[in-house]
Amino acid sequence: MNSKDAVHPKSKYEILNRIAAVFDYLVDLTIGKFSKFVLQIGDIVVFAGTSLRLTFTSPSRLNELVKHIEFVGNQSLSIITLTALFTGLALSFQLYLGFKLFNAVNFVGPTVALGISRELGPVLTGLIVAARAGGAMAARLGTMRVNEQIDALDVMGVNTKQYLIAPRILASVISMPLLTAVFDFVAMMGSYFLCVHLVELDSAIFWQRIADIVQVKHIMEGLLKSAFFGMTFSVICTYRGFTTTGGAKGVGEATNRGVVLSMVMIIIFDYFITNMIRIYYLATGTPQ
Repeated sequence: MNSKDAVHPKSKYEILNRIAAVFDYLVDLTIGKFSKFVLQIGDIVVFAGTSLRLTFTSPSRLNELVKHIEFVGNQSLSIITLTALFTGLALSFQLYLGFKLFNAVNFVGPTVALGISRELGPVLTGLIVAARAGGAMAARLGTMRVNEQIDALDVMGVNTKQYLIAPRILASVISMPLLTAVFDFVAMMGSYFLCVHLVELDSAIFWQRIADIVQVKHIMEGLLKSAFFGMTFSVICTYRGFTTTGGAKGVGEATNRGVVLSMVMIIIFDYFITNMIRIYYLATGTPQ
Protein backbone atom coordinates (compact mmCIF):
# COMPACT_ATOMS: atom_id res chain seq x y z
CA MET A 1 0.00 0.00 0.00
CA ASN A 2 1.22 3.45 -0.82
CA SER A 3 2.27 5.34 2.27
CA LYS A 4 0.31 8.37 1.05
CA ASP A 5 -2.94 6.34 1.04
CA ALA A 6 -2.46 4.91 4.52
CA VAL A 7 -4.49 6.43 7.35
CA HIS A 8 -2.48 7.19 10.43
CA PRO A 9 -3.80 5.36 13.54
CA LYS A 10 -4.08 8.66 15.37
CA SER A 11 -6.30 10.01 12.58
CA LYS A 12 -8.54 6.97 12.87
CA TYR A 13 -9.01 7.59 16.59
CA GLU A 14 -9.79 11.26 15.96
CA ILE A 15 -12.50 10.34 13.43
CA LEU A 16 -14.02 7.78 15.82
CA ASN A 17 -13.94 10.29 18.67
CA ARG A 18 -15.69 12.90 16.54
CA ILE A 19 -18.37 10.40 15.50
CA ALA A 20 -18.85 9.38 19.14
CA ALA A 21 -19.08 13.02 20.18
CA VAL A 22 -21.74 13.74 17.53
CA PHE A 23 -23.67 10.63 18.57
CA ASP A 24 -23.53 11.63 22.25
CA TYR A 25 -24.71 15.13 21.35
CA LEU A 26 -27.68 13.77 19.40
CA VAL A 27 -28.60 11.37 22.20
CA ASP A 28 -28.39 14.13 24.84
CA LEU A 29 -30.40 16.46 22.62
CA THR A 30 -33.11 13.84 22.06
CA ILE A 31 -33.32 12.94 25.74
CA GLY A 32 -33.39 16.61 26.70
CA LYS A 33 -36.19 17.41 24.24
CA PHE A 34 -38.18 14.37 25.34
CA SER A 35 -37.73 15.21 29.03
CA LYS A 36 -38.79 18.78 28.39
CA PHE A 37 -41.86 17.56 26.48
CA VAL A 38 -42.87 15.19 29.29
CA LEU A 39 -42.45 17.90 31.93
CA GLN A 40 -44.47 20.29 29.80
CA ILE A 41 -47.28 17.75 29.43
CA GLY A 42 -47.23 17.34 33.21
CA ASP A 43 -47.54 21.10 33.68
CA ILE A 44 -50.45 21.19 31.21
CA VAL A 45 -52.24 18.35 33.03
CA VAL A 46 -51.83 20.12 36.39
CA PHE A 47 -52.99 23.38 34.80
CA ALA A 48 -56.06 21.63 33.37
CA GLY A 49 -56.92 19.94 36.66
CA THR A 50 -56.66 23.19 38.59
CA SER A 51 -58.78 25.06 36.06
CA LEU A 52 -61.47 22.37 35.80
CA ARG A 53 -61.85 22.22 39.58
CA LEU A 54 -62.67 25.93 39.51
CA THR A 55 -65.35 25.55 36.83
CA PHE A 56 -68.25 25.12 39.23
CA THR A 57 -66.99 27.24 42.10
CA SER A 58 -68.45 30.62 43.02
CA PRO A 59 -68.72 33.27 41.82
CA SER A 60 -70.56 31.98 38.78
CA ARG A 61 -69.03 32.83 35.40
CA LEU A 62 -72.16 32.01 33.38
CA ASN A 63 -71.93 35.18 31.31
CA GLU A 64 -68.35 34.35 30.37
CA LEU A 65 -69.34 30.77 29.56
CA VAL A 66 -72.13 31.86 27.22
CA LYS A 67 -69.83 34.39 25.54
CA HIS A 68 -67.19 31.76 24.85
CA ILE A 69 -69.75 29.19 23.65
CA GLU A 70 -70.89 31.78 21.12
CA PHE A 71 -67.29 32.41 20.09
CA VAL A 72 -66.18 28.78 19.84
CA GLY A 73 -69.44 27.35 18.52
CA ASN A 74 -71.51 29.91 16.66
CA GLN A 75 -68.61 31.70 15.00
CA SER A 76 -67.19 28.39 13.74
CA LEU A 77 -70.39 27.25 12.02
CA SER A 78 -69.65 28.72 8.60
CA ILE A 79 -66.21 27.18 8.19
CA ILE A 80 -67.41 23.85 9.65
CA THR A 81 -70.35 23.75 7.23
CA LEU A 82 -68.22 24.54 4.20
CA THR A 83 -65.55 22.00 5.13
CA ALA A 84 -68.13 19.30 5.90
CA LEU A 85 -69.94 19.76 2.61
CA PHE A 86 -66.88 19.29 0.44
CA THR A 87 -65.52 16.53 2.68
CA GLY A 88 -68.73 14.56 2.10
CA LEU A 89 -68.60 15.23 -1.64
CA ALA A 90 -64.94 14.30 -2.06
CA LEU A 91 -65.04 11.21 0.15
CA SER A 92 -68.21 9.91 -1.50
CA PHE A 93 -66.83 10.35 -5.00
CA GLN A 94 -63.59 8.53 -4.19
CA LEU A 95 -65.46 5.67 -2.52
CA TYR A 96 -67.86 5.50 -5.45
CA LEU A 97 -64.96 5.10 -7.88
CA GLY A 98 -63.48 2.34 -5.71
CA PHE A 99 -66.71 0.43 -5.04
CA LYS A 100 -67.70 0.65 -8.70
CA LEU A 101 -64.82 -1.70 -9.52
CA PHE A 102 -66.49 -4.38 -7.37
CA ASN A 103 -70.11 -3.53 -8.23
CA ALA A 104 -70.75 -2.45 -4.62
CA VAL A 105 -71.74 1.18 -5.10
CA ASN A 106 -74.74 0.79 -2.77
CA PHE A 107 -72.30 0.64 0.16
CA VAL A 108 -70.94 4.14 -0.49
CA GLY A 109 -73.54 5.72 1.81
CA PRO A 110 -72.96 3.60 4.94
CA THR A 111 -69.19 3.67 4.45
CA VAL A 112 -69.20 7.45 4.30
CA ALA A 113 -71.55 7.63 7.29
CA LEU A 114 -69.30 5.41 9.41
CA GLY A 115 -66.14 7.22 8.37
CA ILE A 116 -67.62 10.66 8.98
CA SER A 117 -69.37 9.91 12.27
CA ARG A 118 -66.54 7.90 13.83
CA GLU A 119 -63.37 9.56 12.57
CA LEU A 120 -63.44 12.39 10.05
CA GLY A 121 -66.22 14.37 11.73
CA PRO A 122 -64.65 14.76 15.18
CA VAL A 123 -61.05 14.93 13.93
CA LEU A 124 -61.58 17.54 11.21
CA THR A 125 -63.86 19.57 13.47
CA GLY A 126 -61.22 19.44 16.20
CA LEU A 127 -58.45 20.54 13.85
CA ILE A 128 -60.49 23.39 12.38
CA VAL A 129 -61.74 24.74 15.70
CA ALA A 130 -58.31 24.33 17.29
CA ALA A 131 -56.80 26.47 14.54
CA ARG A 132 -59.52 29.13 14.70
CA ALA A 133 -60.70 29.32 18.31
CA GLY A 134 -57.65 27.78 20.01
CA GLY A 135 -55.28 30.17 18.29
CA ALA A 136 -57.47 33.10 19.29
CA MET A 137 -57.50 31.92 22.91
CA ALA A 138 -53.72 31.69 23.04
CA ALA A 139 -53.27 35.08 21.38
CA ARG A 140 -55.81 36.81 23.62
CA LEU A 141 -54.43 35.40 26.86
CA GLY A 142 -50.85 35.94 25.72
CA THR A 143 -51.57 39.58 24.99
CA MET A 144 -53.19 39.99 28.39
CA ARG A 145 -50.15 38.38 30.04
CA VAL A 146 -47.51 40.54 28.37
CA ASN A 147 -49.60 43.67 28.93
CA GLU A 148 -49.81 42.73 32.64
CA GLN A 149 -53.60 42.63 32.58
CA ILE A 150 -53.60 39.16 34.18
CA ASP A 151 -51.26 40.47 36.89
CA ALA A 152 -53.66 43.33 37.49
CA LEU A 153 -56.55 40.88 37.95
CA ASP A 154 -54.45 38.92 40.45
CA VAL A 155 -53.78 42.12 42.40
CA MET A 156 -57.53 42.84 42.43
CA GLY A 157 -58.13 39.45 44.05
CA VAL A 158 -59.72 37.82 40.98
CA ASN A 159 -58.98 34.13 40.50
CA THR A 160 -57.65 34.41 36.95
CA LYS A 161 -57.90 30.70 36.18
CA GLN A 162 -61.52 30.62 37.28
CA TYR A 163 -62.32 33.81 35.36
CA LEU A 164 -60.24 33.39 32.19
CA ILE A 165 -59.46 29.69 31.76
CA ALA A 166 -62.33 27.59 33.13
CA PRO A 167 -65.10 29.19 30.99
CA ARG A 168 -63.03 28.72 27.82
CA ILE A 169 -62.39 25.03 28.53
CA LEU A 170 -66.01 24.29 29.43
CA ALA A 171 -67.27 26.24 26.41
CA SER A 172 -65.03 24.18 24.11
CA VAL A 173 -66.20 20.89 25.65
CA ILE A 174 -69.85 21.91 25.17
CA SER A 175 -69.46 23.37 21.67
CA MET A 176 -67.39 20.64 20.04
CA PRO A 177 -70.06 17.86 20.06
CA LEU A 178 -72.59 20.33 18.65
CA LEU A 179 -70.23 21.37 15.86
CA THR A 180 -69.40 17.73 15.15
CA ALA A 181 -73.09 16.91 14.84
CA VAL A 182 -73.46 19.73 12.32
CA PHE A 183 -70.38 18.46 10.46
CA ASP A 184 -71.82 14.92 10.29
CA PHE A 185 -75.19 16.13 9.02
CA VAL A 186 -73.81 18.47 6.35
CA ALA A 187 -71.26 15.89 5.17
CA MET A 188 -74.00 13.29 4.75
CA MET A 189 -76.10 15.79 2.81
CA GLY A 190 -73.12 16.32 0.52
CA SER A 191 -72.76 12.56 0.15
CA TYR A 192 -76.47 12.20 -0.60
CA PHE A 193 -76.34 14.93 -3.23
CA LEU A 194 -73.40 13.33 -5.03
CA CYS A 195 -74.64 9.74 -4.83
CA VAL A 196 -78.26 10.40 -5.77
CA HIS A 197 -78.16 13.47 -8.01
CA LEU A 198 -74.74 13.23 -9.67
CA VAL A 199 -73.94 9.52 -10.02
CA GLU A 200 -77.65 8.57 -9.89
CA LEU A 201 -77.77 5.91 -7.20
CA ASP A 202 -81.16 4.95 -5.80
CA SER A 203 -82.22 7.29 -2.98
CA ALA A 204 -84.21 4.67 -1.04
CA ILE A 205 -81.34 2.16 -1.14
CA PHE A 206 -78.89 4.89 -0.07
CA TRP A 207 -80.81 5.65 3.14
CA GLN A 208 -81.79 2.03 3.78
CA ARG A 209 -78.19 0.85 3.69
CA ILE A 210 -77.23 3.58 6.15
CA ALA A 211 -80.10 2.62 8.47
CA ASP A 212 -79.09 -1.05 8.34
CA ILE A 213 -75.42 -0.51 9.19
CA VAL A 214 -74.98 2.76 11.11
CA GLN A 215 -76.05 2.67 14.75
CA VAL A 216 -76.46 5.33 17.41
CA LYS A 217 -73.31 4.13 19.18
CA HIS A 218 -71.24 4.94 16.10
CA ILE A 219 -72.44 8.54 16.22
CA MET A 220 -71.89 8.73 19.98
CA GLU A 221 -68.28 7.61 19.51
CA GLY A 222 -67.60 10.67 17.41
CA LEU A 223 -69.41 13.02 19.79
CA LEU A 224 -67.45 11.62 22.74
CA LYS A 225 -64.18 12.10 20.88
CA SER A 226 -65.09 15.64 19.92
CA ALA A 227 -65.76 16.63 23.54
CA PHE A 228 -62.34 15.29 24.50
CA PHE A 229 -60.72 17.09 21.56
CA GLY A 230 -62.40 20.31 22.70
CA MET A 231 -60.87 19.93 26.13
CA THR A 232 -57.50 19.07 24.55
CA PHE A 233 -57.07 22.14 22.37
CA SER A 234 -58.62 24.55 24.87
CA VAL A 235 -56.34 23.38 27.70
CA ILE A 236 -53.20 23.48 25.54
CA CYS A 237 -53.94 26.85 23.96
CA THR A 238 -55.02 28.55 27.19
CA TYR A 239 -51.93 27.17 28.93
CA ARG A 240 -49.69 28.54 26.19
CA GLY A 241 -51.36 31.93 26.33
CA PHE A 242 -51.46 32.06 30.13
CA THR A 243 -47.73 31.33 30.44
CA THR A 244 -46.57 33.63 27.62
CA THR A 245 -43.34 35.55 28.07
CA GLY A 246 -41.25 37.74 25.81
CA GLY A 247 -43.56 40.49 24.61
CA ALA A 248 -45.17 40.53 21.16
CA LYS A 249 -42.76 37.91 19.82
CA GLY A 250 -43.68 35.63 22.70
CA VAL A 251 -47.38 35.99 21.90
CA GLY A 252 -46.80 34.85 18.32
CA GLU A 253 -44.67 31.92 19.42
CA ALA A 254 -47.18 30.87 22.09
CA THR A 255 -50.03 30.97 19.58
CA ASN A 256 -48.10 28.98 17.00
CA ARG A 257 -46.93 26.34 19.47
CA GLY A 258 -50.36 26.04 21.04
CA VAL A 259 -52.11 25.42 17.72
CA VAL A 260 -49.46 23.00 16.44
CA LEU A 261 -49.37 20.98 19.66
CA SER A 262 -53.17 20.90 19.79
CA MET A 263 -53.42 19.50 16.27
CA VAL A 264 -50.77 16.87 16.91
CA MET A 265 -52.34 15.78 20.20
CA ILE A 266 -55.82 15.56 18.62
CA ILE A 267 -54.53 13.10 16.03
CA ILE A 268 -52.59 11.11 18.64
CA PHE A 269 -55.52 10.98 21.06
CA ASP A 270 -57.85 9.94 18.24
CA TYR A 271 -55.83 6.76 17.75
CA PHE A 272 -55.78 5.87 21.44
CA ILE A 273 -59.45 6.71 22.06
CA THR A 274 -60.45 4.58 19.07
CA ASN A 275 -58.52 1.63 20.47
CA MET A 276 -59.96 2.16 23.95
CA ILE A 277 -63.48 2.08 22.48
CA ARG A 278 -62.67 -1.16 20.62
CA ILE A 279 -61.31 -2.69 23.84
CA TYR A 280 -64.47 -1.64 25.68
CA TYR A 281 -66.62 -3.29 23.02
CA LEU A 282 -64.60 -6.50 23.27
CA ALA A 283 -64.70 -6.52 27.07
CA THR A 284 -68.47 -6.01 27.19
CA GLY A 285 -69.23 -8.25 24.22
CA THR A 286 -70.78 -5.38 22.30
CA PRO A 287 -70.85 -5.87 18.50
CA GLN A 288 -68.67 -3.33 16.73
